[in-house]
Amino acid sequence: MSQTAAIWLVILAAFAAANWPFLSQRLMLVGPLPKPKGANKPFALRLLELVVLYFIVGVVAMLLERRVGQNSPQGWEFYAITGTLFLTLAFPGFVYRYLMRRRG
Repeated sequence: MSQTAAIWLVILAAFAAANWPFLSQRLMLVGPLPKPKGANKPFALRLLELVVLYFIVGVVAMLLERRVGQNSPQGWEFYAITGTLFLTLAFPGFVYRYLMRRRG
């Protein structure tokens, strides 16, 4: 895999992972929540999933970076910027879940 393909793979994985908690009622897309039918997943649980998925995408990115070459050491600034980028990528899912009006 080329370096450009690896970069696009990480960007697409981050976009998909950032929106999953808002588009699915399942817990980490694996199993149903132990709640009554029709109840929505709490916002705090969606945020927890968002943080877990951020770290999963980060591990995938580090593995791809290691495959292409040597991992570069990162400071807190890198994680602050990638965290805010991940939150920005989650905006479409947030809008779909909480801001769009639903009929019926």
